[in-house]
Amino acid sequence: MGFSHYELPKMLFIFLVFMNSCMFSYGGNFIQEFDFNWGGNKVKIFNRGQILSLSMDKLSGSGFQSKKNYLFGRIDMQLKLVTGNSAGTVTSYYLSSKGPTHDEIDFEFLGNVSGEPYILHTNVFSQGKGDKEQQFYLWFDPTKNFHTYSIIWKPQHIIFLVDNTPIRVFKNAESLGVPFPKNQPMKVYSSLWNADDWATRGGLVKTDWSKAPFTAYYRNFYAQKFNKSQFLDAKWQNQELDANGRRRLRWVQRNYIIYNYCTDYKRFPQGFPLECRNF
Repeated sequence: MGFSHYELPKMLFIFLVFMNSCMFSYGGNFIQEFDFNWGGNKVKIFNRGQILSLSMDKLSGSGFQSKKNYLFGRIDMQLKLVTGNSAGTVTSYYLSSKGPTHDEIDFEFLGNVSGEPYILHTNVFSQGKGDKEQQFYLWFDPTKNFHTYSIIWKPQHIIFLVDNTPIRVFKNAESLGVPFPKNQPMKVYSSLWNADDWATRGGLVKTDWSKAPFTAYYRNFYAQKFNKSQFLDAKWQNQELDANGRRRLRWVQRNYIIYNYCTDYKRFPQGFPLECRNF
């Protein structure tokens, strides 16, 4: 799928103007790169800005947001999730713009009771509409060590990765009339919050406040810009994954996906959304 000769100059103008006004981070320091906008002293900084933690208790959760906006690129963050009984908690890490017609690209980690696996929830919003969920189990315990969660965002597709293994590719389906996030710069957000009305077994399992405070850790934020020559290269724009990446994606989709809106017959009895043709 390509852009018309009318669309590409417009997109290029948006991209180049924004890149000139907002340089991407490289190996970011949390003090330099983020504002701590929620939770007060529940946001803690260690090692001169190299490590950050968010905590949640019954009074409130906590969160942070990037100082800069981003329009296309690769965003990496390493997280170590809440240990033990994390049921009812959600640790979110996502890109988002503002307003009722916002765009958004989501990682959300849904907690569980001790011994049961986290659920990794992904979603994509464009022009204020989401409902494009895929959920996964992970092939490791995300509470034991730091793991890298990445978003590659190009005009033609979005790739979600875990430890550099692709788990999901969301393709641009504008040719089918489906909006795609490509015009709104977005900030990086993360938060730890109580969602026991839905997060664990649909809200049946509630947060055990006797285990509070709940804490998640972050390090090694990295944001990579795509250069001008890449943006003009149609082949590069359309390139998704190499052969090994496609194999790894199939491995995850065969073994670890637990929900895909594109196969939910009960939810869409009249037919799946148009973009599901690209799945």
